[in-house]
Order: sequence, then structure tokens, then C-alpha cells
Amino acid sequence: MRELAAHLDGHVRELSERVGQIGDVRLLLMAALIVGDELREAQGRVEALEESLTDTRGRLSQAEARRRADRARAAEAINAAAARLEALASDSPGDEQDA
Repeated sequence: MRELAAHLDGHVRELSERVGQIGDVRLLLMAALIVGDELREAQGRVEALEESLTDTRGRLSQAEARRRADRARAAEAINAAAARLEALASDSPGDEQDA
């Protein structure tokens, strides 16, 4: 509360220097409107950041899904290559000499 009061007081002082003494109530009202406007701007920035975060999470999720799919394809390719190597090894000429 003290920080908010100091912030509001800073605006009151700044307004008083710019527009002169127009009455405490008017200065306080104008300062409150400025603080309200600052709040609305901050809320807009928060919303924009939340949207950006949601987008980033979505892209990260998609990238993770692609990574898992790539790993699965790589594992399949390795298994297929191993099966071909095993088939080649069992068909090697050295096997016919044993027969």
C-alpha cells in the first residue's frame, strides 16, 4: 500500500508542477486516472505475454511431437537395417561350407 501511495503521490506532484494548483481533489483524481491507465496498459502487456507464452508452448509441443516421431522413424530404420544385416549374415557363403 505504501508503494502504491508513493506512486500516486509522485503523479500528484508531477501534475501539480505541470498544471499548477488546481485543487487537491482534482489533482488526486487526475493522478488516479493516470494510475488506472497504467494498470490497463500493464494488463494489455500481460495478456500479450500470455498469448505469446501459449503460442510458444504450442510450438514446443509440436516440436516435441516431431522429435518423438523422428526418433520412432530412426528406431524403425535401425531395426530394419539390423534385420537386413542378419539376413545377409545368414546367407553368407561361409554357411554353405558348413553344410
